[in-house]
Amino acid sequence: MKTNAVMIASALAAALALAGTASAQEAKTEKCYGIVKAGKNDCQTATSSCAGTAKRDGQKDAWLAVPAGTCAKIVGASLTPGK
Repeated sequence: MKTNAVMIASALAAALALAGTASAQEAKTEKCYGIVKAGKNDCQTATSSCAGTAKRDGQKDAWLAVPAGTCAKIVGASLTPGK
Protein backbone atom coordinates (compact mmCIF):
# COMPACT_ATOMS: atom_id res chain seq x y z
CA MET A 1 0.00 0.00 0.00
CA LYS A 2 2.83 2.36 0.87
CA THR A 3 4.53 1.63 -2.48
CA ASN A 4 1.39 2.62 -4.41
CA ALA A 5 1.20 5.95 -2.58
CA VAL A 6 4.85 6.67 -3.36
CA MET A 7 4.37 5.77 -7.04
CA ILE A 8 1.28 7.97 -7.32
CA ALA A 9 3.05 10.87 -5.65
CA SER A 10 6.04 10.47 -7.97
CA ALA A 11 3.85 10.35 -11.06
CA LEU A 12 1.95 13.44 -9.94
CA ALA A 13 5.17 15.34 -9.28
CA ALA A 14 6.52 14.39 -12.71
CA ALA A 15 3.30 15.47 -14.43
CA LEU A 16 3.36 18.84 -12.67
CA ALA A 17 7.02 19.37 -13.56
CA LEU A 18 6.34 18.64 -17.24
CA ALA A 19 3.34 20.98 -17.29
CA GLY A 20 5.49 23.80 -15.91
CA THR A 21 8.16 23.17 -18.52
CA ALA A 22 5.69 23.20 -21.41
CA SER A 23 4.12 26.52 -20.40
CA ALA A 24 7.53 28.12 -19.95
CA GLN A 25 8.46 27.10 -23.50
CA GLU A 26 5.32 28.66 -25.04
CA ALA A 27 6.99 31.95 -25.84
CA LYS A 28 5.34 34.55 -28.05
CA THR A 29 6.64 34.53 -31.60
CA GLU A 30 6.27 36.68 -34.70
CA LYS A 31 6.67 36.12 -38.42
CA CYS A 32 9.95 37.61 -39.64
CA TYR A 33 10.23 38.01 -43.40
CA GLY A 34 13.36 38.21 -45.54
CA ILE A 35 15.77 36.30 -43.31
CA VAL A 36 15.32 32.72 -44.51
CA LYS A 37 17.90 30.51 -46.13
CA ALA A 38 16.82 28.72 -49.30
CA GLY A 39 14.57 25.80 -48.41
CA LYS A 40 14.34 26.72 -44.72
CA ASN A 41 11.17 28.85 -44.45
CA ASP A 42 8.58 27.99 -41.80
CA CYS A 43 5.45 28.21 -43.90
CA GLN A 44 3.88 29.37 -47.14
CA THR A 45 5.17 32.10 -49.43
CA ALA A 46 3.35 34.09 -52.10
CA THR A 47 4.34 31.45 -54.65
CA SER A 48 4.18 28.26 -52.57
CA SER A 49 1.91 26.74 -49.93
CA CYS A 50 4.50 24.61 -48.15
CA ALA A 51 7.24 25.06 -45.57
CA GLY A 52 10.80 24.54 -46.75
CA THR A 53 10.19 25.83 -50.27
CA ALA A 54 11.98 29.19 -50.31
CA LYS A 55 13.87 29.37 -53.59
CA ARG A 56 16.68 31.70 -52.46
CA ASP A 57 18.33 33.14 -49.36
CA GLY A 58 16.65 36.28 -48.05
CA GLN A 59 13.45 35.71 -50.03
CA LYS A 60 11.20 38.66 -49.10
CA ASP A 61 7.89 36.74 -48.96
CA ALA A 62 9.20 33.80 -46.92
CA TRP A 63 9.25 33.92 -43.14
CA LEU A 64 10.63 32.30 -40.01
CA ALA A 65 9.00 32.33 -36.58
CA VAL A 66 11.25 34.21 -34.16
CA PRO A 67 10.75 35.31 -30.53
CA ALA A 68 8.61 38.46 -30.32
CA GLY A 69 10.70 41.62 -30.58
CA THR A 70 13.61 39.91 -32.34
CA CYS A 71 12.72 40.69 -35.96
CA ALA A 72 13.07 44.45 -35.50
CA LYS A 73 16.68 43.90 -34.39
CA ILE A 74 17.73 41.95 -37.50
CA VAL A 75 19.17 43.97 -40.41
CA GLY A 76 17.16 43.39 -43.57
CA ALA A 77 14.26 41.74 -41.75
CA SER A 78 10.63 42.87 -41.88
CA LEU A 79 7.38 42.08 -40.08
CA THR A 80 5.54 42.32 -43.40
CA PRO A 81 6.16 40.33 -46.59
CA GLY A 82 8.06 42.06 -49.37
CA LYS A 83 7.71 41.60 -53.08
